[in-house]
Amino acid sequence: MQNLVVYIVALPVIGVLINGIFGSLIQKKLGEKVVGAIGSGTIGLSFVLAIIVFVRMLGEPSDARSHVVEVYKWIAAGNLSVSVSYLVDQLSIVMLLVVTGVSFLIHIYSIGYMHGDRGFFRFFTYMNLFVFAMLSLILADNYLLMFLGWEGVGLCSYLLIGFWYDKKFEGVNITWTGDAGMKAFIVNRIGDFAFLIGMFLVFANFGTFNFDSIFGTASAHFATGDPTVTWIAILFFIGATGKSAQIPLYIWLPDAMAGPTPVSALIHAATMVTAGVYMIARSSVLYALAPAAMTTVAIVGAATAFYAATMALVQNDIKKVLAYSTISQLGYMFLALGVGAFGAGIFHLMTHAFFKALLFLGAGAIIHALHEKQDLRDMGGLKSLMPGTYKTYLLACLAISGIPPFAGFFSKDEILGRAFANSFILWLLGAVTAFLTAFYIFRLFILAFEGKPRFDVHHIHVHDAPKTMLIPLWALGVLSVIGGWVGIPAALGGGDTFDKFLEPVFENAQAKLPTIFFMNASTEYIVMAISVLLGVSGVYLGYVAYLKKPELSAKLKKSVGDLYDVLLNKYYVDEIYQAVIVKPLTYVSERYLWHGFDEIVIDGSVNGTGKTVRFIGRTLRKIQTGFVQNYALAFVIGIIIMVGYLLLSVGAFAK
Repeated sequence: MQNLVVYIVALPVIGVLINGIFGSLIQKKLGEKVVGAIGSGTIGLSFVLAIIVFVRMLGEPSDARSHVVEVYKWIAAGNLSVSVSYLVDQLSIVMLLVVTGVSFLIHIYSIGYMHGDRGFFRFFTYMNLFVFAMLSLILADNYLLMFLGWEGVGLCSYLLIGFWYDKKFEGVNITWTGDAGMKAFIVNRIGDFAFLIGMFLVFANFGTFNFDSIFGTASAHFATGDPTVTWIAILFFIGATGKSAQIPLYIWLPDAMAGPTPVSALIHAATMVTAGVYMIARSSVLYALAPAAMTTVAIVGAATAFYAATMALVQNDIKKVLAYSTISQLGYMFLALGVGAFGAGIFHLMTHAFFKALLFLGAGAIIHALHEKQDLRDMGGLKSLMPGTYKTYLLACLAISGIPPFAGFFSKDEILGRAFANSFILWLLGAVTAFLTAFYIFRLFILAFEGKPRFDVHHIHVHDAPKTMLIPLWALGVLSVIGGWVGIPAALGGGDTFDKFLEPVFENAQAKLPTIFFMNASTEYIVMAISVLLGVSGVYLGYVAYLKKPELSAKLKKSVGDLYDVLLNKYYVDEIYQAVIVKPLTYVSERYLWHGFDEIVIDGSVNGTGKTVRFIGRTLRKIQTGFVQNYALAFVIGIIIMVGYLLLSVGAFAK
C-alpha cells in the first residue's frame, strides 16, 4: 500500500520533469504524440495504481480501511511537527479515483484538441503539475500539506487559464486571457487568506495540523456551538467559497473560460473547484460542532445554486453557460454538506465530474469543429454533422437534468431529499434550481445541435471529433449513465452502497449532529417524483421554446423585460465590485500608497540617505587638495586642538 500511494503521487511529477525539461526537444524531434503519451501515460498509471489500492481496500474490514503513509518528516520546530504523509481512506480513495480517472481521459482528449499548438509540451507540463498538486491536496493527512496542494492547484489554475496569454478576451476590465488568470488568482487569495487564519486558529487550539489528532479530540476541546470552532468552520468555508466559486467569490470562474477547453473540463468542472467541497467534508467533525456554520454553508449553497442557474438561462457563450452551471452544481454540493448529508455531497461531486467533464469536452469538440466559434447563436444543425458528439452530449444533458436512470438523478435526488427533511425553503430553492438546470442545458443542446445551421456552411466544413477526442467522450458518456448506480437508494430497491462505503469516515460527525426528521416511504416517493417532474418539465419547455415553437423563446424574453438584460449582464456584480472595491483600492493604492508612502517615505528615506552621504563626501572631498602645505597646516591645527584639549582636561582635573 505504502509504495503504491507514493507512486501514485510521484508519477505526475515524473511527467512534469520530462516534459518540463525536455518537452521542447521531444516535440521537435519525436513529435507531439510522444509528449502527449508521456503526459497522459503518467496519469493513466496513477489511475491504474489507484484502482489496485481501491481493490485492496475492499478486501479489508470496513472499520480498518484507513491508512496513513508517512513519506518523510517535513517540519520539526518547537511544538510544530509536520510530515509529508498521505491518508488513504474511503473518502480519499473516491477522490483519488475521480481525479486520476477523469484527468486521464481529459489528457487523452487534449492530445487531439491541442494539436498544432506551439505550447503543446508546456500545456501537458502544467496539466501534470496540476494533477500532482490535486493529489497532494486530497491525500494529505494534515491541514498544512493540504494547504500546499490547495495553493498548488491555484497556481496551476493561473498558469492554465492564461495559457494563451496573447489571446484577446472580453470581460469586465479584462482584455487578455492573462488578465482572467490574474483575476482568478487574486480572488482565490481572498479565500485562501481566510483558510490560513482558520489553520492558525486550529494550531492555536490543538497544537497540531494532523487530522487524526484534531478530529479525535475536537469534542474534548469544544462544546457544540463554541464560538472558536464556529469561527474555524466559517473561515474554512470562506476559503471554500473562493476555491469552489460560491457567493460572493464566484466571479472568477466564468472568466476562467478564457483557458483551453480541456482546462475548463479538468480544473473548473471536475476537480479543482471541488477542493472546497472535499475540504469541508474532510472537516465534517468540526462542522458538526458548529451548527451556525453548517446553516451558513447550506444557505449559501442553496442561494448560489439558484442564483447561478438564473444567469445560465440567458448566456450565449457555450462555455459561459457551463461555467454558471458548474457554480450552480457546486451550490448543490454545499447544500448537501450544510444539511449534514456529507456522503450525498461527495456522491454528487463524483457524478458531476462525469457529466460536467463530458459537457465541457463536448463543447470543446464543437468549438474545434466551428473554428473557435463559441456563440450558440452561430451554431445549430450539428446533429447530423457531429453524430458522435451529439449522442454523448445528449447523455450528459440528461444526466445533469436529473432524469432517471442517469447518474445525476440519484445524487441530486439524495440531496433534495435530505434538504426537504431539514428545511422546506432550502428544498424549494434546490427544486426550482433543478427545473432551471434542465431548461438551460437543453436550451444549449437544442441551439447547438438541432435546427438548421446558423453558420456559413460554405466556409466552415464541420466534422466530428477525431478518435483521440471522441473516445474520452464515450467513456464519460457511459459513466454519466451508470456512474450513479452505486448510490441507488433503498426506496428504489438499492442498498445505498455509496453512502455505506463512506459511512466510517463521517460516523463521528453524524453522531454529533442533531437527529433530523426522516421521511417515510410515501413522502420520499413524492419528493422524488416532484424532482423528476421538474426535470422533465425543464427539458420539455426547452424543447418547445427553442425547437418546436421558437417564437415562444422570444415571448419569454419579452415577458421578463429588463430582467433579461440583468441576467445577461450577470446582475452587474462584476461592475459593482469594480466600482465599489477595485477602483477605490486602486485609487488609494496609487495615490497614497504608491505616490504617497512609497515614493515619499520609502523612496525618500533611501534617496535621502544617498544624498546625505553624497553631500558629506563632496564636503570632505574639498580637504583633499593635493598640496603638501595644506596637509601640513591641517596636521599642525590638529596638534594644537589635541594639546589644547589635554591642557583643559588637566586643569579641570586639578581643580
